Amino acid sequence: MNQSVNSLQLTFENRVAIVTGAAHGIGRAICRELAVRGAAVAAADILGHSLLETKEEVEGAIAASASSGSINTYICDVTDSVAVNNFVEKAAASFGKIDILINVAGGVAGQVHQAIEEVSDEQWEKVIDINLKSAFYMVRAVAPHMKKEGYGRIVNISSGAGRSSSLTGIQAYTSAKAGQIGFSRQMARELGRYGITVNNVAPGFVLSNPSTERQWGAMNSTQQENLIESISLKRLGTAEDIAHPVLFFASDFSQYVSGQVISADGGLQLF
Repeated sequence: MNQSVNSLQLTFENRVAIVTGAAHGIGRAICRELAVRGAAVAAADILGHSLLETKEEVEGAIAASASSGSINTYICDVTDSVAVNNFVEKAAASFGKIDILINVAGGVAGQVHQAIEEVSDEQWEKVIDINLKSAFYMVRAVAPHMKKEGYGRIVNISSGAGRSSSLTGIQAYTSAKAGQIGFSRQMARELGRYGITVNNVAPGFVLSNPSTERQWGAMNSTQQENLIESISLKRLGTAEDIAHPVLFFASDFSQYVSGQVISADGGLQLF
C-alpha cells in the first residue's frame, strides 16, 4: 500500500526557508511543499514573470490547505555576489531569521554538447557560475544568520551528472555538480558545530523546466525508450519526486544526517 507523503506529518511551522531557482519546476514544487506545511518561504529567481506565477500557485495551495505558510518573492541573480547578499539581508529583515536554504538555481544555460576543444572560456564559466559559484554565494550569505540561531538546514540540488556523467555531455555541468557535492560535504564538516546540516539531492532526468523539455524533445523515440528502460521504476521523475527528499533534509527528521547525497532518480544509478 502506498503511503501518502502528507501522512508523514512533516511540519515547517515557524520556519523560514529561502529557495533559489523558484520560478518553475523543482524550485516551484519545493516552495509549494514547504509553504503548505507552514513555512514562510522567500522565493528567488531572475525570471520575474515566472516567479510571479510561482507566487500565485503557492498562494493557491496555501489557501486550499488552510496552511499558515506564506511566500514572498525576490528578483535575484544568484551569480552576482552583491545581489545575493542584498537578497539574503532583505529576507532576513522581513522574516527575522533564516532556518532553511534550498539551492535549486542551476542548469546548462541553454548549452548543448560540444567537443571539449570547442568549448569556450565563457561557456565553461557560465555553467560553473550558475551551478557552483551561486551555491557558494548563497551559503556564505546565510551562514552568519544560521550560526546566530544555532540552527540551519541547507540542501543543495545537484544532479546525477555530479555523481557519474551527464546525459547531455556538457563537461562544465558535470564538473559543477560534482563540485557542488564536494562543497556540501566540506560545509557539513565546517558548519555542523553550529547545529547546521548540509546535504545534497541529486535528481535524475526530470521534465521540470523548458531546458529539460527541450533535451527530451531532441531525443528520438528509441533514445527516449532506452532512457526509461534504464530507470528501475520505468518512468521519468516529476518535480514533486525531487521536492519530497528535500523536505526530509530540510526537516528535523534529518537532524543527525549531514554531508550526504540522495539520488532521486528512480533507481537509474545504483551505488
